[in-house]
Amino acid sequence: MISGLLLVLTVWGCGSSDTKTNSTATTASTAQADSKPANREKKQIVLFYGNSLTAGYGVEPSQAFPALVGQKIDSAGLNYSVVNAGLSGETTAGGKSRIGWVLRQPVAVFVLELGGNDGLRGLPLASTRQNLQAIMDTVRQKSPQATIVLAGMQIPPNMGTSYTKEFRGLFKELATRNKAVLIPFLLEGVGGIPKLNQPDGIHPTPAGHKIVANTVWNILRPVLEK
Repeated sequence: MISGLLLVLTVWGCGSSDTKTNSTATTASTAQADSKPANREKKQIVLFYGNSLTAGYGVEPSQAFPALVGQKIDSAGLNYSVVNAGLSGETTAGGKSRIGWVLRQPVAVFVLELGGNDGLRGLPLASTRQNLQAIMDTVRQKSPQATIVLAGMQIPPNMGTSYTKEFRGLFKELATRNKAVLIPFLLEGVGGIPKLNQPDGIHPTPAGHKIVANTVWNILRPVLEK
C-alpha cells in the first residue's frame, strides 16, 4: 500500500519538463496552437488524504470511494482530477508527519479523512484534535485558496460514552473553527451494516464504497461547481 501511494504521488508530483520537441521544424504558430488546448484542459487537483478507508483496503483501487468520486467528476464534466493519498493504518500523527511532503503541488480541494484509527486505539483526543488542526494549518499555508473538506467519523461505544461523544463532536468543532466543509459521517448508511462491510466489520465492501462515494459526492459537488 505504501509503494502504491508513493507511485501515485510521484507521478502527480512530476511535471513534463523532461519532454522534448522531436522536430526542430515545428513552427511557433503550431506550438502556440498546440499549447492552447493543453492549457484549457489542465485540471485542478482534488486530494483525498486519509487512512485505509480512503486507500481502499481490501478492494481494487478502482472500487474505492475516491476513484468512484473521480468517475462522478468526469461524468459531470468538471475540470478536476482526483489524487488518492490514502495510507492504510494512518493515524492523525502519521498524517501530520507526511503532509508537507504530500503537498508538493497546490491543490484546489483537500478532503481530510483521518482520526478513525486514533479513536479505535483510544488515543488521547487532545492529540487527535491538535494533529488534525496542524494538518489543516499546513494546507492553508501551502494551498491558501484550497477548500478543505473534513470527513466526520464515529466509533463504537466500547471506549466509553464520554470518549465516544467527544470523538464524534471534534470533527464538527474543527470544521466550524476552520471554516471547512463537513461531511457529518463518512460511513453514513454503511457503518455497522454487515453486508456492506468486509469480515473485519470496519472496511466497506465495493457496494459499501459506492454508498460512501455518494455521501461524499453530495457534499463535494456543490464545492466543485462554485
